[in-house]
Amino acid sequence: MKNCSLFTLLFIVATVSMGGLLFGFDTAVISGATTALVSEYSLTPETKGLTVAIALVGTIIGALSTGWFGDRYGRRDCIKVLAVLFFISAVGCAFAWNWHVLLVSRFIGGLAIGGASVLVPTYISEISPARLRGRLVATFQMNVVAGILLAYLSNWLIGMLGLEMGVEWRVKLGVAAVPAVLLFTGLFFVPRSPRWLIKMGKKEEALKVLAQIGEENGVDTFNEIEASLKEAKVSAADSKLFQKKYFYPIMLAFFVGAFNQLAGINGLLYYLNDIFSLAGFDKGSGDFGAVCVGATNLVFTLLAMTVIDRFGRKFLLLVGSVGTAACLLGVAWIFYSNTSQSLLIWFLIGYIAFFAFSQGAVIWVYISEVFPTAVRAKGQSLGSFTHWFFCALVSFLFPIFAEWSRTVPFVFFAAMMVLQFFVVLFIFPETKNVPLEEMQKKLKIK
Repeated sequence: MKNCSLFTLLFIVATVSMGGLLFGFDTAVISGATTALVSEYSLTPETKGLTVAIALVGTIIGALSTGWFGDRYGRRDCIKVLAVLFFISAVGCAFAWNWHVLLVSRFIGGLAIGGASVLVPTYISEISPARLRGRLVATFQMNVVAGILLAYLSNWLIGMLGLEMGVEWRVKLGVAAVPAVLLFTGLFFVPRSPRWLIKMGKKEEALKVLAQIGEENGVDTFNEIEASLKEAKVSAADSKLFQKKYFYPIMLAFFVGAFNQLAGINGLLYYLNDIFSLAGFDKGSGDFGAVCVGATNLVFTLLAMTVIDRFGRKFLLLVGSVGTAACLLGVAWIFYSNTSQSLLIWFLIGYIAFFAFSQGAVIWVYISEVFPTAVRAKGQSLGSFTHWFFCALVSFLFPIFAEWSRTVPFVFFAAMMVLQFFVVLFIFPETKNVPLEEMQKKLKIK
């Protein structure tokens, strides 16, 4: 690949991956505003939970609906729409004149997050040459965790400006408009994916894009893609997801998506500053602690990506189950005994390290591997829906149960990780080094 073509490809991937950055940023930035929002709008634990969880309702809808639009109108152009939604959400939150406007704005942001979780990795996989696809698609997950870190860092820095509480939370939530504008602008210099162009019969444009990204034998690649699209056409019976022969992969996708959230990850990410506050940390210390947690998340996600093909998905999930359960019990013990609060940040850092190294790195890879080609897209949607459904549920219920007992939520999450250990140990197959074409035989799908 020529240097010029490689630079073009990296620019394309970096631009589109900003959708992942916004995904992560919008996911975590609310943690620095919950205390101010409670004061601003006199929120109860129930309405506070709804304020956080409403974005997840939008995420579920976005994840389920954008796949069709992406197939019909192309991933790139649909990601442009997502950039506009990210911008509207950020501006709407910044200038929300009442609680209902804030809810609508967060719901719109959730639509964009859900859409990005489907369209961005799909576009990158379609634009990338086969020899670089794995590493380039991985930039999406890296940008998600980088966005989470950026949100915590942004909250900390804005908090140091000494703004009034009623202004500070608006700035924290509104700053996401900047990367949204950059994403929207950059997409005008990004081509549509060659696979979608071939599917729509736009041969000349597809060949031009293949040359642009450095495919030296563009015609051969074109023919291979065209042939694969023809092979992907299956009978109506095989393309139905909910049938007996697909029960095993459906069960696996459900467990992976559900346990990912029953680990409590989004309860911690969304309410991290509140957790530090409950333990007696002041606002500045809580914001800085969140930055440390976000940095750990990024480092151990990168580490997991380097070893996931060596140690395997099942091994990482088992290690993560033990580590997260132990750390969660440590947090529960601190709140139960009301002692050793200084250890809280270390337990939370340990928790996020084990989670990022296991569930955080495995979920999307595993779901994409266990379904046969005929229903892979539908299976991914099911896994994504399960993930976001439990995410919304945990996000809504966490402040309600935390108001009742600071200890019980963490004991529950730890118990779920113990349960996950045995489910993974006895039910989950290892998928490393198994070609997708052979996965059906391994899962005994006929």
